[in-house]
Amino acid sequence: MSPVLAGVLQLLALMAALALAYVPLGNYLAKVYSSSKHLRVERWIYKGIGANPDTEMRWSAYLRGVLAFSVAGVLFLYLLQRLQGVLPGSLGFASIDPDQAFNTAASFVANTNWQSYYGEQAMGHVVQTAGLAVQNFVSAAVGIAVAVALVRGFARSRTGELGNFWADLVRGVVRVLVPIAVVGALILVACGVIQNFSGIHEVGQFMGGTQEWNGGAVASQEVIKELGTNGGGYFNANSAHPFENPTPFTNLFEIFLILLIPVALTRTFGVMTGSVRQGYAILATMATIWVGFTALMMWTEFAHHGPALQAAGGAMEGKEVRFGIGGSSIFAVSTTLTSTGAVDSFHSSYTGLGGGITMLGMMLGEIAPGGVGSGLYGMLVMAVIAVFIAGLMVGRTPEYLGKKIGTREIKFAACYILITPALVLVFTAAAMALPTPGDSMTNSGAHGFSEILYAYTSASNNNGSAFAGLNADTQWFNTTLGLAMLLGRFLPMVFVLALAGSLAGQQPVPATKGTLRTEKPLFSGLLVGAVLIITGLTYFPALALGPLAEGLA
Repeated sequence: MSPVLAGVLQLLALMAALALAYVPLGNYLAKVYSSSKHLRVERWIYKGIGANPDTEMRWSAYLRGVLAFSVAGVLFLYLLQRLQGVLPGSLGFASIDPDQAFNTAASFVANTNWQSYYGEQAMGHVVQTAGLAVQNFVSAAVGIAVAVALVRGFARSRTGELGNFWADLVRGVVRVLVPIAVVGALILVACGVIQNFSGIHEVGQFMGGTQEWNGGAVASQEVIKELGTNGGGYFNANSAHPFENPTPFTNLFEIFLILLIPVALTRTFGVMTGSVRQGYAILATMATIWVGFTALMMWTEFAHHGPALQAAGGAMEGKEVRFGIGGSSIFAVSTTLTSTGAVDSFHSSYTGLGGGITMLGMMLGEIAPGGVGSGLYGMLVMAVIAVFIAGLMVGRTPEYLGKKIGTREIKFAACYILITPALVLVFTAAAMALPTPGDSMTNSGAHGFSEILYAYTSASNNNGSAFAGLNADTQWFNTTLGLAMLLGRFLPMVFVLALAGSLAGQQPVPATKGTLRTEKPLFSGLLVGAVLIITGLTYFPALALGPLAEGLA
């Protein structure tokens, strides 16, 4: 079987698996977040944190819950790392330095999972399981909760209430993430992913020295790392490491986990708003971008010229032989079009245009299908922009799902789409202008610039993957990337929840003959165009200095 055919078959198998899970999981998620009943374990949690899950919140109260919980998470994880040296199960590792502890705490709470450290050489079992793995669950649940709040904003009318954050958070963990993660972890263990609490042990000689490995609860962290679109690996090699991702099947299964909830949430959106066709329209938009990016990535990596590359069947540098170009390309596109950031190959080693595709996927806002929750609310904000553009073209007040998109709503949407580009471009410009940050670049020229542009794109969009050439463990990068991750995660949520509150307070507008049919393919096409054009106008100059210049050289 040719490598190209193998890649295409993997793509088709993945799409079939997602199609089978789409309706049942999407309906289940809608039921979870619409139910008025509480499980017994949930009641124990509410009692423990002192929350009343039946109290409805306006958008400002919902936001305060999100921020208060996230601030507590940052502080807890920071202290856990700073105290690692005196904790049991530390494997003899010292406490983490202040700047790196801040960066890691911000990273995992913001669902970014950027890592400026070697996981197997820095973090003990307690920090990995009680700190990082826990944040993988709760940060993902926060993203889903905010997305559900926005969906309620479209579904409700004449009220400013968006549900209860604490109830949405707990249900996301207890009823959605934990059950799927348990099943997924068992599958990974059965396929060879390790799961233990062993210490450091010697495994042999390597280049004249001793090679050592430590074990860990890898399968349980690996599954939520992908399912929650987190991305932080137990080992520095991330999902390229055989302990995390040993076979072509586990590779495809991990991609399935990455896409599972973001795809299913479009069905949840349709069910909760009373029009499943609206959900299909959003799904079609996401699928068009994802398939297009995947096909383009495979083309750039398979068709690259050069005798060595042709002999290998394509650009195999930086890719695992057991996954090949097809599996690596699907993984790279899926992880950068979501907010996952896990890698089974090293994006710095991709062709110039291939590296640019991974970067552009994040620059779109990671909305195809995006992170758990963040992908859906990001695409819905873009839908508001697209409806507004269509209204300008025909001279009609724009409407979406029976809600008027007025001055207030479009201001919230505009602020949302401006935040991450501002963070990416300002921080990148500062790093290139100052004398010391450039010392962290492994390469010079266009590729070196791409390393820094990629880092701030990944951090600001809460992706977490790295170009694998930048030494980011410096005070400058630990601090600025940490700030970019926090601002890129929580500032957009402010405008999403404000938009949700504004929509929920409106009175529904009846559809007329002049109403734009947003469930039709025409609107999906308009939405794809809006996403690509807005991103292109914003980032094209920066891309032209980096991956485009390298790819065309």
